[in-house]
Amino acid sequence: MPDRQQLYEGKAKIVYSTDDPQVLISYFKDDATAFNAKKRGQIAGKGEINCAISSHLFRLLEQHGVATHFIDQVSGNEMKVWAVKILPLEVVVRNIAAGSLCLQTGMELGTVLKFPLVDYYYKNDALGDPLLTPDRILLLELATSEQIEQLRHLALQVNQVLSAFFQACGITLVDFKLEFGIDHQQRLLLADEISPDTCRLWNQAETDPDRRVLDKDRFRRDLGEVETAYRQVLERVLSQSAHRGV
Repeated sequence: MPDRQQLYEGKAKIVYSTDDPQVLISYFKDDATAFNAKKRGQIAGKGEINCAISSHLFRLLEQHGVATHFIDQVSGNEMKVWAVKILPLEVVVRNIAAGSLCLQTGMELGTVLKFPLVDYYYKNDALGDPLLTPDRILLLELATSEQIEQLRHLALQVNQVLSAFFQACGITLVDFKLEFGIDHQQRLLLADEISPDTCRLWNQAETDPDRRVLDKDRFRRDLGEVETAYRQVLERVLSQSAHRGV
């Protein structure tokens, strides 16, 4: 591989250039952060685990008609992706009440929602990534009305595909965060990653509220066995992907 230049380093990934300006390398780190990076640590093997999980889930979504930035997994920690300009929005889909939804509404943890809830958050660390309404998104010119509608449609499509897939893995998809970007052809592509870092995942074989957690809440809440949980998700994703030919 030719010499490459680091273009960006975030909390969980480093992005490098390639000899093609439209193709980048996304390197997944073992670093872990929570609470807007106020809590920091490392999870052994997290980079490789999340890269592998994301690669399989991106392939799955592509098979179901969701356009993504994913091209190929080129090494344990590295994914080749299309270059995109990331929209400064996090799109969160919720199926079950957890996390900030419980804090903001008083809903009880584990309440199954009457319909999938789509929330939008401003990607702005200085402001604490605040919850936005569609009108506020338009006011701040973070996306057009057409893009907002497309984001909602794609988020719900992703939710339908992933919920069914994880159900087959014996895992409940509680909620998850998505990021999207615009490529040089002005296409809206699903970007970033889909992993235990960005999803709440509960083991259906467990009823204990702590033991069922298979995601970054184990790190956030100091539940321990974080790597074990992540690897369990990977093993189930690999098994189900092989069964489906993903």
